[in-house]
Amino acid sequence: MSRLLARFNIRFPAFHLNVDVDVPMSGITAIFGPSGSGKTTLLRCLAGLERAPEGFMQVGEDLWQDESRGYCLPLYERPIGYVFQEPRLFPHYNVRSNLLYGYNRISPKERRIGMEQVVDILGIGHLLERRIHKLSGGEQQRVAIGRALLTSPKLLLLDEPLASLDLLRKQEVLPFIRQLHEHLRIPVLYVSHGLTEILQLADRVILLKEGHIVGTGTLNEMFTALDFRGQLGPHRIGAILDARVIHHDPQYGLTQLKFNNHSLFVPIQPVPVGQTVRVHIFSNDISLVLGHTGVPTSILNILEATVVEIREINQSSVDVVLDIGTPLVASITRKSLMSLGLKPGQRLFAHIKAVALNEELVE
Repeated sequence: MSRLLARFNIRFPAFHLNVDVDVPMSGITAIFGPSGSGKTTLLRCLAGLERAPEGFMQVGEDLWQDESRGYCLPLYERPIGYVFQEPRLFPHYNVRSNLLYGYNRISPKERRIGMEQVVDILGIGHLLERRIHKLSGGEQQRVAIGRALLTSPKLLLLDEPLASLDLLRKQEVLPFIRQLHEHLRIPVLYVSHGLTEILQLADRVILLKEGHIVGTGTLNEMFTALDFRGQLGPHRIGAILDARVIHHDPQYGLTQLKFNNHSLFVPIQPVPVGQTVRVHIFSNDISLVLGHTGVPTSILNILEATVVEIREINQSSVDVVLDIGTPLVASITRKSLMSLGLKPGQRLFAHIKAVALNEELVE
């Protein structure tokens, strides 16, 4: 699999970005971190809007920047689609003309993405003749994404594209962003400090803090990594799983999901059998049981697991990392830890009290 390799070292009067990026050229990579951590600066360096004196960037087999050799591909020659926080559309054009602006920027021989394809993916066919001021914020942002896609980029950069939208408009746009890499196979780098967006969209995460990368990995690796509890927030640690819908049970209002060799039951979902959905299991929603008690329980989701690691959170609580074929984290009290006598390598059962579909999560 081809990769994006980039190293940037650039100093400003009040800020220093020093990063080394190595991620696959596939799916959605979220650049996540608090305000002022360097997310937008990193994106601008990748786009060529900021030129780092010590900079290197290679996209697959293509070298875009190597300052040690005095080489830097200028912004206008980089096959990048860039979407800002504000749509930045042309108000005197209608939607069709805004989209064609992106399409006409490149020669016909370089076009890999068609107008009809983008219109269909983004669901904007009914908007083509509208002027920009007649669109909602969410519609404008979809048009801005479409204009960027129609330049047939090799890399799509999204700089907090939902920051100016309310929750309803965010939930309107998120499904369309999820579809981009599925249908077009364009790698996406997505900047955000909104955790909900990351949970719903990302395949992997680059975690930034004070201009440095403090972690890189798949979404589930990052959100089950106990070292990052402080960065992610005390109640956010847990497992993020992509599961497939295998059955609907209308009688009991349940949908059965499958991942690896495990099943999960969630409230019935309006999605077809075979479709993949993303779920989040919060560490506080897991209780641990040493064996089959034989006593009936109201808990539907019970997974066999192995204890991998135990770490202290504070004086009263610990995190227990479990292996269920993928990492899972349970937060329990120190008293429960002592009562159960847990230790690495031990087999037990994880009782999951709630499974959140990521579409249900809000800020």
